[in-house]
Formats: sequence, structure tokens, C-alpha cells
Amino acid sequence: MTKLYIIKIGGNIIDDEKKLAAFLKEFASIDEHKILVHGGGKQATRLAEELKISQQVVEGRRITDAETLKVVTMVYAGLINKNIVAALQASNCNSMGLCGADGDTILAHKRKHPVMDYGFVGDVDTINTSLITFLLEKNITPVFAPITHDQQGQLLNTNADTIAQELAKGLSGFFEVTLVYSFEKSGVLLDTNDDRTLVPEINPESYHQLKAGKKIFAGMIPKLDNAFTALNSGVKKVIIGKAEELKSLLSGSAGTSIVNE
Repeated sequence: MTKLYIIKIGGNIIDDEKKLAAFLKEFASIDEHKILVHGGGKQATRLAEELKISQQVVEGRRITDAETLKVVTMVYAGLINKNIVAALQASNCNSMGLCGADGDTILAHKRKHPVMDYGFVGDVDTINTSLITFLLEKNITPVFAPITHDQQGQLLNTNADTIAQELAKGLSGFFEVTLVYSFEKSGVLLDTNDDRTLVPEINPESYHQLKAGKKIFAGMIPKLDNAFTALNSGVKKVIIGKAEELKSLLSGSAGTSIVNE
């Protein structure tokens, strides 16, 4: 089965021009099929402040009202997405910027919550695997912004980690998928302030032991739970680490590899 790398980058890279440029050069040099999923960083928040659009965050989650949706669509699917595509073209990586509405690639619904109204936040329903597979087979690299749609004319703001995971799950029937989550740490650490405590590999048994021994800090548990959900849905491997170490992550010499064996 043909290999496919789905790589998600977050705000720590998006907000740093030099780091982003270096990462995109490395990403462009990957020979196998690849998809890039990006978050939004702080640019949407800064623009909202300049436009005097108040931002509401509850338990770390942005409430996406109608005005905020306009801002995140402009910044995520516009400015950030197209700058990334242009940079990849400069490195001879033929890429195409997409949000979920483009080609009906990611269909979602407005989040339903018994207590909280998150506004125009979307939870993914389906992935258009036939179109994405067609693009990959034509050697076009999709670059996804974290905006989806409900097929009723409504755009929705969707978590980039979730988009990466849903793409990986949906495409695992067609490719041998490796999903890479990049963030500011070197991987799963026993001590969040000490890179020497990196756990190089986690399987279901060792994950249970680490959780039982309270060796993993709480913020990492949702990422690892999502990783095992992806593995149980056909994804071959999940890697967590720094985007700055991309080649080393893919070779297995950096980061934490999450495997189902």
C-alpha cells in the first residue's frame, strides 16, 4: 500500500516566519504522498482585536460567533493557507489550498452541546476520500485550513487536530497512513520541562501503565486518546513531536511514536 503522511502544524510554527519557512522546505522535500493541515496561530486573534471584535474563550475553547467566523475564515482559509501554498510552490511542491467546503472535501455539523453554545464550531461527519485520493494520485499536495461546512451554505470553524485525525481515518483504507501531530514539545515527556524524559514509543499496554502511574501530564492524555482512536480506525502510526524536527520524526529518530502493537 502506498504511504501517505498527514502532518498537522500548530500556532507555534504558524506564528514564527523563520520556523515556518524552514518547515515548509522540509515538508516539500518528502517524496511520498503528503497532506498538510494547519491551525491558525494568533493572527486571527490579533485581527479580531484590530477590528474590535470581542473574543470569548471558555475552558480554552474559542466561541465562534458570526463575526469571529468571518475573521477566522479570512485568516485561516485566506492569508495563512495561501501563503503556505505559495511557499510550497516556491519549493517545487505542487500544492492546493483547501477548506472543507472546497470540493465538498469535509462535511461537518454545528456542534451540539447540552449546556454550552460554541457558536459556529463544526464537528466532522464525512471526508470526500475520492476527491482527495484523486488529487494525491495527480501528485497535488492538499493543504487544509481548519474550516469546514454543513452543505447548507454554512461555514464552520473546526479544530485542526480533529481535521487531521478524520483525514487520516478516512484515507487509511486507500493508503498506509502516518499521522504526525506537531506541537511545542519534543514528544511525550515524563517531565514536561526536560527533553531527556522523552518516551520514544507508546503502545496500548505502556499507555495504560503510564496513565495508571500518573506519569503523563493531563494535557497530553486527550492527544494520546485521539492517537489510539486513529490507530483503531486503520491509521498505521501516529507521531507526536516538534515540526522543526520533521525529517527525524518521520525516520523514527525523534518524537514519540504511537503504535497499536
